[in-house]
Amino acid sequence: MIEKMRFITITGPKAEFDRVVGVYLNKYEIHLENALSELSSVQDLKPFVETNPYKDVYSKALELAERFDKKQPAKAINMTLSEASTIILSASREMEDLTSQKKKLGVEREHLLELQKRIEPFRPLDYEIDKILAFKFIKYRFGRISTEYYTKFSKFVYESLTTMFIECGKDTDYVWGVYFVPEAEAEKTDTIFSSLHFENISLTSEYEGTPEQVYNSIIKKLEDNQKAIDSLNEEMKNRLSSRSEQILNAYETICVYSNNFDVRKVAACTTVSKRNAFYFILCGWIAEDSIEELLRDIDKDKNIYCMTEKDISNIKTKPPTKLRNLKIFRPFEMFIKMYGLPAYNEIDPTFFVAITYSIIFGIMFGDVGQGLCLAIGGCLLYYFKKIPLAAIIATAGIFSTIMGFMYGSIFGFEDILPHIWLNPMENVMTVLLIAVAFGSGLIIIAMVINIINGIKMKDVEKIFFDTNGVAGLVFYVMVLVCVVLVATGNPMPAGIVLLVFLGIPLILIFLREPLSHLVEKKAEILPEQKGMFFLESFFELFEIVLSYLTNSISFLRVGAFAISHAAMMGVVMLFAGAHSGNPNILVVIIGNIFVAGMEGLIVGIQVLRLEYYEMFSRFYSGTGKGFKPYKSK
Repeated sequence: MIEKMRFITITGPKAEFDRVVGVYLNKYEIHLENALSELSSVQDLKPFVETNPYKDVYSKALELAERFDKKQPAKAINMTLSEASTIILSASREMEDLTSQKKKLGVEREHLLELQKRIEPFRPLDYEIDKILAFKFIKYRFGRISTEYYTKFSKFVYESLTTMFIECGKDTDYVWGVYFVPEAEAEKTDTIFSSLHFENISLTSEYEGTPEQVYNSIIKKLEDNQKAIDSLNEEMKNRLSSRSEQILNAYETICVYSNNFDVRKVAACTTVSKRNAFYFILCGWIAEDSIEELLRDIDKDKNIYCMTEKDISNIKTKPPTKLRNLKIFRPFEMFIKMYGLPAYNEIDPTFFVAITYSIIFGIMFGDVGQGLCLAIGGCLLYYFKKIPLAAIIATAGIFSTIMGFMYGSIFGFEDILPHIWLNPMENVMTVLLIAVAFGSGLIIIAMVINIINGIKMKDVEKIFFDTNGVAGLVFYVMVLVCVVLVATGNPMPAGIVLLVFLGIPLILIFLREPLSHLVEKKAEILPEQKGMFFLESFFELFEIVLSYLTNSISFLRVGAFAISHAAMMGVVMLFAGAHSGNPNILVVIIGNIFVAGMEGLIVGIQVLRLEYYEMFSRFYSGTGKGFKPYKSK
């Protein structure tokens, strides 16, 4: 479910700002909004223009904290800002000599990397760079030219020039090389190469030997440089190791002060003309179950005031979404967040997804043995690693086990357990029909949820005239009733009944936009281009009717995968020689691992596809914004 939110405004003297942030925002979960944007109609509001005074000490604290493998202290120690700053500045001074050396090594490394980058394309050139740089009567240019221009240069220009171009390296975009030209022809040749967008690359006297020798020398210098940096890092770490707990606690303390100060970015300040005093204003959202305690605390606080707004329709920004589900359903929130959080006035589909995903997975992957393996493996992984996906696998494994008993299948053996319900391989048509019927039921539930969402949003079109509203629901249910009647050999309903329950819903869907405007008493009922409107609506209606059919048939995959799972395990049993009464255990084990791994992954993806495309698309927008309280920082 989605927690109810209350919009609050906290105000008080500007001098109390830091204390309010430190006390209330770090105690209660409050999602902050920009006060200037939210209260734009209020006059004389100004932003805070103060510079963060903790910026320098925070950067030093962060640099020191990054020296340690762990970023949080093993034991929290309460300290004042002064104590924390003293610890950080003292440790920073202690590291100044090593920091200075490391900076020099860093500059040297950047220079070496630049030298390496320049010389690398010319490695095939078998001539010493320093000797080329010493030429007096022959001019030279190192550089690169685009592949397109190089092709034209080679075909049409090169033969007519008194120059020699030596190609070195190349890739899909450029050709690197060097050209030599007599001094008398240099100006003319340089002009021609410039017209071909030849980019000069300057090589300095630092390069001695052939490009390959220079490149290998730079690699060696980079390795030595990295060893020196690693040695300094290790020395820094050793020098600070005895004070690691102090430094990490000081770092966390300064983080709190710095973060608290940065709240000014979303606050506003104003003046009270009578007193000529400055006041701050903070706006945000808080869960309704926390509002009473916050108000009681602020009532005891002199000069600090908190105002709440129950009618959120007057608030400019939409409320954030905070999900609150039972612990057993919480892992499935991962699927919801992947699609997008529900809007504040939508139904939270976590419960629906948890139940339907688990049941569909179990139907498609019914096997007692493999299901138990998934359940146990998922539980262990979730217990040790707390991975939500592991809990989902465990839940799906439980339902797979249940359906395995229904099918009478354990590790692919069909003759050990009696099937409680049916054997998929022996009842193919029954399984497929049940799958479609089950899917149709889920589609109806999705439509009902969409209608409820429409009621919560007060959206007339969504409730009555939408494809998944009342009109769409009546049409779809009536089609299903007709299909069942025909399949069972019963007579169809009378023509007037069909007209009412099939024709009228289609007309309402066709005219949903003008009918919505009529109900909402809008001035413009029909759009200006009426012909285009009716043409588009006709084709949309055709697509809608077709989608009812395709969405229902899409659930055939539920039964198809149940059959294919049984068939694949049948093949494994065939290879293992199970029909002879003495199966090869190794083949059975390998076959079960292969089928469970491959088909389990495919089934998991296919079930998620059904959730997103066949059900979510009917009722869920996923346009909500997450609840991000300042306290979580």
